[in-house]
Amino acid sequence: MRIRGIAFCALVLALSVTSASATMRISEDRGGQIGQYLQAFATRRSSGENVVIDGNCLSACTLVLGLVPRDRVCATEHARFGFHAAWMPDRDGRPVTSPLGTQALWNIYPAAVRRWINRHGGLSRKMIFLQGRELDGIVASCDRGPRYQTRSVQRLAPRPVRYESASASSDSR
Repeated sequence: MRIRGIAFCALVLALSVTSASATMRISEDRGGQIGQYLQAFATRRSSGENVVIDGNCLSACTLVLGLVPRDRVCATEHARFGFHAAWMPDRDGRPVTSPLGTQALWNIYPAAVRRWINRHGGLSRKMIFLQGRELDGIVASCDRGPRYQTRSVQRLAPRPVRYESASASSDSR
């Protein structure tokens, strides 16, 4: 009887912490290799997890806008997206623009993001920032509903804050 009770409690706990109830919070992501972001955001897309942008989402991090469904991404008033052309280091470690990587970024971004980028000079070595009122109509505001509100935060990696994951089933803040 006791084992049955423990099994029941475990089942209830498993059902209450579904992937669809979780939220990934991005607060200070400076980007990195495109391939790693493609994989990470494809996993988020399949998990049903919501994504909250609450600070810098720069470079390859901006792929979230094309890889996670629009209705599952929101931005707080602190959100800032930074776009630039893709690059690779040359033999001496200096950055060299990658036309292939830049085209891959471009193909992934939604049309509204591409239009904004074009209005601000296109993808080049110079970082351009999308934030504040310019986000309206491109990324939903997190203030428009409880779906994106998170109650607990758990870091996914021991490195400086890149991603934080939260579950709506937790009671702590």
